[in-house]
Amino acid sequence: MQSSKTLLITGVSSGFGRALAEEALAVGHRVVGTVRSTQARRDFESRSAGGASGRILGVTDFDAIEGIVEEIETSVGPIDVLVNNAGYGHEDIMEESPLSEMRRQFDVNVFGAVAMMKAVLPFMRPRRRGHILNVTSMGGFITMPGIVYYCGSKFALEGISDALSKEVEHLGIAVTAVEPGSFRTDWAGRSMKRTPRCIPDYDEVFDPLRKARADKSGKQLGDPRKAARAMLAAIAADNPPNHLLLAGDALGLVRGRLSALEDEIREWEAVTLSTDGASTAQMVRAILFRDNHGDH
Repeated sequence: MQSSKTLLITGVSSGFGRALAEEALAVGHRVVGTVRSTQARRDFESRSAGGASGRILGVTDFDAIEGIVEEIETSVGPIDVLVNNAGYGHEDIMEESPLSEMRRQFDVNVFGAVAMMKAVLPFMRPRRRGHILNVTSMGGFITMPGIVYYCGSKFALEGISDALSKEVEHLGIAVTAVEPGSFRTDWAGRSMKRTPRCIPDYDEVFDPLRKARADKSGKQLGDPRKAARAMLAAIAADNPPNHLLLAGDALGLVRGRLSALEDEIREWEAVTLSTDGASTAQMVRAILFRDNHGDH
């Protein structure tokens, strides 16, 4: 039986956030969940008497986040785990999509997550313990046409998560980027923001992908409850992963992307090395000479 923890999860009204909150409550964790309305807060708190506690907070309410986190630390107790789950998808062709949509995508998916992390770290750091889970996407490793801003936001959150893990590991704080593939959530349904199409030149690339995405919505193989249990396993681990892929399609597509990247690096290796001021052999000889004779 794993020890009880206090989890702060953003966006618990639906999708992964809801599934994780319910699974966490079922095994005895306390969950503080962010919601967008009073009714949503009542609905969430009704799931577990005393175990579920809601807070009305949007992750782009940047000025309110620190105060909410301080209040949770005081009234509920130390936050052991932050789960940055709140986010949404934006379907777009880059040339057609206004920059305002990119700013909104990054405000929610990136800046909101960073604001939450910056609010909990001052409490986790002195305790020398804590765990941050950032729900990114396989779209933080691979890309597809038609979701340019979304992939960009997830690549950004992946990089931030990875760098942060190196900053806080020695403080006893773990950071895990959770990378789901296709799951039965509202991501491709009502949660998807879509920019109107206007340039026919992109129809050949984009239209089949939009149709396939719409046809699969709600029928994906991935089960959000099983994803929630996988996240709980990472939370309970003595050495949690820095990256946690979820679902077989994510595993296959990311492996394929990494393999293709390695092939491309190898193909262009000679050109890469040609940009050095000295040849690799010269550099190796210089290093060996220094090691054998000292820095004289």
